[in-house]
Amino acid sequence: MLTEQEKLNLANQWFDAWNNRDLEAILSHYEEDIEFSSPIIIKLLNNPTGKIHGKAGLRDYFSQGLAVYPDLHFEPVNILTGVNSILLYYRSSRNQQTSFAAEYIEMRDRALIAKTSAHYQ
Repeated sequence: MLTEQEKLNLANQWFDAWNNRDLEAILSHYEEDIEFSSPIIIKLLNNPTGKIHGKAGLRDYFSQGLAVYPDLHFEPVNILTGVNSILLYYRSSRNQQTSFAAEYIEMRDRALIAKTSAHYQ
């Protein structure tokens, strides 16, 4: 089981990686067999399931997202911790618009993301 500090470290590093637009740093937080779901997957990848399985698919999705949203920025509002999980609640700014978002993130024994689900305002 991860400690509270390990969960908070993961969350803060995740925000830093995104705000630095560092694809490799972003991907370093995910397991190889990541399960990721997001309504934006439906729009950006034209994938009606809204789900990605595996880091290779995640790389493609995040690459496209960073290209489509060159001003993407996340501002943490709150980080909630659970048992091997965290919930990131943040302001998401993209294309000169700001909205709220939340990501439910599950980890296994290591401080890597195994499953996540994104939610948007």
